[in-house]
Amino acid sequence: MYEFLVKDLDGKLAVLGPGDILWIYMVIASVMALAATIPVAAYQVWKFVKPALTKDEEKASLAFIPGLFFLFLTGLAFGYFVLFPLVLSFLTTLAADQFEVFFTAEKYFLFILNLTLPFGFLFEMPAIIMFLTKLGIVNPKKLAKGRKIAYFLLIIISVFVTPPDFISDVLVIIPLLLLYELSITLSRIVFRKMKIIEATSSSKGGEMT
Repeated sequence: MYEFLVKDLDGKLAVLGPGDILWIYMVIASVMALAATIPVAAYQVWKFVKPALTKDEEKASLAFIPGLFFLFLTGLAFGYFVLFPLVLSFLTTLAADQFEVFFTAEKYFLFILNLTLPFGFLFEMPAIIMFLTKLGIVNPKKLAKGRKIAYFLLIIISVFVTPPDFISDVLVIIPLLLLYELSITLSRIVFRKMKIIEATSSSKGGEMT
């Protein structure tokens, strides 16, 4: 994993102390462990809410578990393959010929971590919204009504996780807002299907009586 993450660098990263080497390996291992833990944690949450679900809801909600895992990996991939090169290239071009660009291992991996890990969690928003819609906790109307507040919170998150420049903020804010709109659309689809199932069940019940 270390070799993969530094393959595009011209030279080797520098360390300022022996503790930095262990810290880097621990960070890489922690991110991998976190990715492997997500489906297990999601399954435990599903087991917790399972008694309150119907048989159909159990099957439907169980399908969200692999989705959470793959969305987390997709978020990491987006941050690393799309956002990270753009932001790194922009910031290094600011140096031009005025500064000697010198990366330490700690600063480099912290930079990667700040631009990838938040997206791993934020990309799970559509699956979580669909799951909460399925449970009846949220619905498309609530999500659309709270759009302004959600946008504001997502912008704050974007500013916190990105380097202090306007370009980086915009590159992060746009996909997050699109993710929220996608979540609303998916919530509408789930909500509409639930209403159809409820209407079908009620009509069958009326025919039996």
